Order: sequence, then structure tokens, then C-alpha cells
Amino acid sequence: MVKLKELPKRIGSNPTLLILDDVWPGSETLLEKFTFHMPNFKILVTTRTAFTRFSSYELKPLDAKDAKTLFRHSTLQDGSSCIPDDIPDEYIDKMLKGCGGFPLALEVIGGSFRGLSAEVQLSRLRKWSIDDVISNLDLHKCLQRSLEFSGPEVKFKKFFMDLGSFPEDRRTYAAAFIDMWAELYNLGEDGVDASATLQQLNIRHLASLVMTKKDGSEFSRYYNEDFVTQHDLLRELAISESKQEPIEKMQRLIMDIRENALPLWYTEQNQQPTNARLISISTDKLFTSSWCNIQAPNVEVLVLNFQSKIYSLPEFVEKMDKLKAVIITNYDFFPAELINFQLLKSLSNLKRIRLERVSIPSLFKAPLWLRSLKKLSLFMCSFGLAFGNSTMKVKDALPNLMEINIDYCNDLVELPAWLCDVILLEKLSITNCHHLSALPKEIKMLENLIVLRLRSCTELSELPDSIKCLQKLRFLDISDCLGIRNLPKDIGELRNLEELHMKGYLNLRNGLPQSTEKLKQLKLVICDDEERAKLWEPFKEVLTNLEVRKVEKEISLSWL
Repeated sequence: MVKLKELPKRIGSNPTLLILDDVWPGSETLLEKFTFHMPNFKILVTTRTAFTRFSSYELKPLDAKDAKTLFRHSTLQDGSSCIPDDIPDEYIDKMLKGCGGFPLALEVIGGSFRGLSAEVQLSRLRKWSIDDVISNLDLHKCLQRSLEFSGPEVKFKKFFMDLGSFPEDRRTYAAAFIDMWAELYNLGEDGVDASATLQQLNIRHLASLVMTKKDGSEFSRYYNEDFVTQHDLLRELAISESKQEPIEKMQRLIMDIRENALPLWYTEQNQQPTNARLISISTDKLFTSSWCNIQAPNVEVLVLNFQSKIYSLPEFVEKMDKLKAVIITNYDFFPAELINFQLLKSLSNLKRIRLERVSIPSLFKAPLWLRSLKKLSLFMCSFGLAFGNSTMKVKDALPNLMEINIDYCNDLVELPAWLCDVILLEKLSITNCHHLSALPKEIKMLENLIVLRLRSCTELSELPDSIKCLQKLRFLDISDCLGIRNLPKDIGELRNLEELHMKGYLNLRNGLPQSTEKLKQLKLVICDDEERAKLWEPFKEVLTNLEVRKVEKEISLSWL
């Protein structure tokens, strides 16, 4: 990362335009730090409040013609507008006038018409055309109208309000919503329902969803790289909708703590118990205060967002007896140390833990007993020497763990042998861990393993011969494992293997082992190269149910 004082040297004499987007009011002093006296250097700042120290240009709202164009575009469904041609223009024009030319309002309102019958659309437009509120150019009220769900879609309002649990304009990975909604609404363990919900919110422009390409099979569904972002005004709307009831009756409690300013309700309500099932707490880099004592006996999902190198969990977490899922996200550049992670050990109902940008060694400073934990997800975490001296007895500490996801953990070099004592483990996914060099031979102990995903572990040199003992394995992904040159000679012993992914720059020097012909249950092989597809030609007469599907190479920079 380039330091600010080094920026002029890096730029040199090259013509440069620096864009600072959505700068908050009161940031004039920050902007002055970027005013280098250099030729061919300009700064463009977008903000909602004019800064008097700098020259500015006020962007005007869209005129009637452009507003209608954007609105029509926002209603596109299968290539054409979902608004019937026979709906009178006068209703649409009045509604557009109520949007005040604000692009965000036009997009969100337009998206709200998708999937509605012509009768419902006409009824809604008639109502809005005579409503005084929408004609007052109140952007918040205008956006609020987009939440008028009807019929089966009423449920999407609660999903929209849950989006407010995460910071605006930050990436929130779909896997976090899967964990949240699986416990709050029983929305399914495989993520299909949660992903479909996010897609619906995206269609209505209530969130922006970026999805990685899927191959469409049952096992290939993996949502740890799909992510959602949300406009800050929409997040404010989500939080506002969540606050319609008194604090003690709210189903979700969302707290944004800036510096050390605790929310007014905390000081005014004398720490009254809340009935919330979801609690989200976000703090910034300047937060140094001690935690308030929230009484939340019914909370099932806890979301903690922070920016810090050292982070202390709230002490009241220890009393959340019904807590089922914990999602902890560090938005700083470097992994943070959790200094009291052991508070979770007494939570008998905790099933899911998701950690992002966290230092794993800090979790093993004391014995950790999570007997109900079923799913552990580690994203961009730092492992260091976490497993070097660990004497964890997994059978006692994590007896019910069924799924482990490790993604983008760059310093993970070797999996510990004790991980293979997680006897009930069904899914093990390790992706984009580029320094992982070996799997333990004890992996054969994972006798219940169904899914093994090792995608983009570029330094992984081989699969251990003991992998042949995984008799329940049905899905194996070794795509972009550049170091693998040969498959185990007894890979054919994986009698229940149904799907194999070998996309990317996978160079098998000696082709496929002869034992491959024993993979009678193999139905699908995914590759993206003609050379690898040809490796399967000699086996097609024996593997009569096999489909070798060649897909296009995926080139995406969305993760940057």
C-alpha cells in the first residue's frame, strides 16, 4: 500500500486524475492532504455537501426525459419493460415527478414493479399519483415506497432489513447471509434459497449482487466468493424500517458506534432487555470505550463489524444462551487479534462461526469447547503458527463439526493432522490458499467426507495416496492446483465419486491412472481445455454414465 507522502514520487510527471468518491461532510482537512502542487495532477471529489474551500459543480437531478428513460430501463424484464403499454402515461409521469429526478429513487422504484401483475402495477400508480407524501420530493419516503411488497414477496422486506446489519458500500459475502438466514428463517443449509433471495433483492435494485460463474451442478454451489454491496441510503432505509417498534420489541437491533458515542437508547432506556433475534454492532477505528451491557436473552445471530488490529468481544456475548451464529468481520487491511474469543465456549447452541480477516493463533490461547458447532468459515484469516504447538483434542472440543471453509488464507502452509479427527466432517473447502503445500495422510480418517474442494491452491503438489479411503466422497475439485502433476494411482478406489472439477492450468504429466476406469459412479467431469478433455477419451466406453463438460475459462477481477 502506497503511503500518502510517497504518492507524488510514484506519480511523477504522468497526467493523473485522482477520484475521491462520496466524501463525507466535514472532510475538508482530509482533502487538503491530497493537494499536491504538481503539473498534470487533478482531484475530482464527489460529495453530497459542497465544500466551501474548493470550487464545486452542483449536479442537477435528471430532467423528465432522462428520468423516464432510466425508469423504463430499471423495469426491464427479459429484455423489455414490465410496465404494460396500456397504463396511462399520466400516472407514470406523476410518479416520476415524485422521484425528483434522483437516479437511485428511479432505479429502486422501477425495480419494485418487476414481477407484479398489470392490475397491481396500475393500483400502485393510482395510489401514488394522489399521495401527497411522494410529491414532496422526500427521497427517504420515495425509497420507502419501493418496500410495498405484496403476496408471497412480503417476506423480502425482512430480508432487506437484515442487509442493514453490514456496513454500506462494503462487500458482504453471500456466505454470511446463508449463515444468518439458515438460523433465523430455516432458509436451507446449501445456500440455494439465500442466494435466490439475494438475487431478488438485486433485481429490485435494493442491493448489488456480484456472482461468480456457476457450473450448475448440485455440488458445485459455493457462495464464498459471491458478494453484496448496498448504497448507504438504502442501508439507512433498512435500519429505519427496523426501528419502527420500541427497542424492547425490535426483532433486529443494529448499532453503529462512531468513536465512543454509545447510542442514545442505551443511556435513555436504562439497559432494558431487548427481544431481538438479530444484533449487529459496527465500530470504527476510533472505538476504545468499554462495551455496554446489552441484555438480549433471545438473540440467535450476532454480527460484529470493526476496523482494528486488536478486538475485544462484548462481554455480554457470554450470556447469549440461544445464540446460534456469530459473524465477525474485520474491515481493516490486516488481520485482527481477538483477545477474548473464549467467551464463546460456554454457548451450548452455537452452530456457526464465520471469521473474516482475523488472526487464528489468538483463538487457541486457551482450550476451546464448541460442542454444538457445525460450520466454521475462515476468510482472509492469518494462520501463522496457529497449529504448530496445538494439542487440541478435536473429538472433545468440536465433536459435531460438519463443514469447514478456508478461503484466501495466504499463510496457510499445511493442514494439521488433528483436523482429520473431525470424524463427522462432510464438507472441507480450501480455496485460494496459495501456500498450502500438502494435505496430511491422516485425511483418510475423514470417513464421512462428501465434498473436498481444493480450488486454486497453487502450491499443492499432490493428493495423498490415502485419499482412496474416502469412500463417501462424491465431489472433488482440484481446479487451478498448478503443482499437481499426477493423480493418486488408486484414485479409482473412490467408488462413490460423482463429480470431478479439473479446470484451469492443471498439468497432468502422465495422464489419468488406469484405476480411473473403476469410477463407475462418475457422472460429470468439468474442465476448460481440450487437452484435459481428451484425457477421458480412453475411459468413455467403460464409464458409460460420464459427461465431460468443457466450460469457458473464467476471467474475473471482481474479487479485487
